[in-house]
Amino acid sequence: MKILVSGAGMAGLATGMDLTATGHDVTVIERAQHLRTNGSPIDIRGEALDVAENMGILRQLQDSRVSTTDLSVFIDGAGNVIAALPVQEINDTADDIEIAREDLARILHAGLDEHTPVVFGESIRSLHDDGTGVDVVFASGKTDRFDLVVGADGMHSITRRLTFGPEGDYLEHLGFYVALTDLPSARGEAGSNPFLNWPGHMIGIARYKNEALGVLNFRHDWIDYDYHDLDVQKQILFDTFGDHHEWRVPEILDAVARDPELYFDSVSQIHMDDWAKGRVVLVGDAAHCASNLSGRGASLAILGAWRLAQALRDHPDDLDSVYEQYEVLHRPSVDKAQAFARPGGDLVMPATHEALELRNARLRDMATDIGGAE
Repeated sequence: MKILVSGAGMAGLATGMDLTATGHDVTVIERAQHLRTNGSPIDIRGEALDVAENMGILRQLQDSRVSTTDLSVFIDGAGNVIAALPVQEINDTADDIEIAREDLARILHAGLDEHTPVVFGESIRSLHDDGTGVDVVFASGKTDRFDLVVGADGMHSITRRLTFGPEGDYLEHLGFYVALTDLPSARGEAGSNPFLNWPGHMIGIARYKNEALGVLNFRHDWIDYDYHDLDVQKQILFDTFGDHHEWRVPEILDAVARDPELYFDSVSQIHMDDWAKGRVVLVGDAAHCASNLSGRGASLAILGAWRLAQALRDHPDDLDSVYEQYEVLHRPSVDKAQAFARPGGDLVMPATHEALELRNARLRDMATDIGGAE
């Protein structure tokens, strides 16, 4: 089949790699001018590790492992450690791999067949599915026809909007926002990754390899803003964190002001009854964003890409059967991952002083129990 994959994030690159390996003619497009690699390290967990081994990339993932989450601690306003992040509550198994986003993108991109192009600076303007193929008009004005279009273009998927309708029909806001900013002043610092809380807020530093990020999270009802407007996003952060001057909060906000590639978005999920319609199918966050609070988005992307490719191999002439198999195999993993996000916000951003104190006390007791057991 001649297949277009829209989006060169983790889901899109994995889909391109898997579909090419099963004999399809694949083109990957990406709206950005480069691979999207900004963001904190991500995790490969559970069944996704088995898929990574089948894809031939597990050893590379293991060799690129980082320990950002393992070194994360909660601190007070003076920078004193209160408690460590309970990694054992987050990981599925001891074999889970945390990896820098740019390393995973590099590994997946390198795994593409040499005849599988990745076209940067391109996106879909319109789709027309006539039942036998999909005519695509690109933002550049070029046109082409494909047997199948795979939307791997993230939570704000253009492919989903054009095929299934407005984003608001499928997006569930979980009540949080997240921002990540480059923090050059913290590069090269040794020690733990500290995070400061006050009710409904968390701000901290995540270091890995030679990089450092400022991480800002806060609770808030839905904010109606233009997610393409960087200045508006920065102002939201200044308004939310600007009254706090303890620890390194001003330093992180200074980094926000200078960062031309700040990441800011709602913490939301995508819920759909069906991930396919006609000759268009969705993978990754476009189909079932679980949010960063789940810690399982990259794993779902890798699993979903593999299961879609497997279904196409098993039913090469029957798309209905392809979609049925893909959803039957993959939806339990999605449901599990999305459920993990629910308690995640209460762990990292307790809503009240009382909840914050209870969390800290629980984590201190947990550390004491572990220490006593050793």
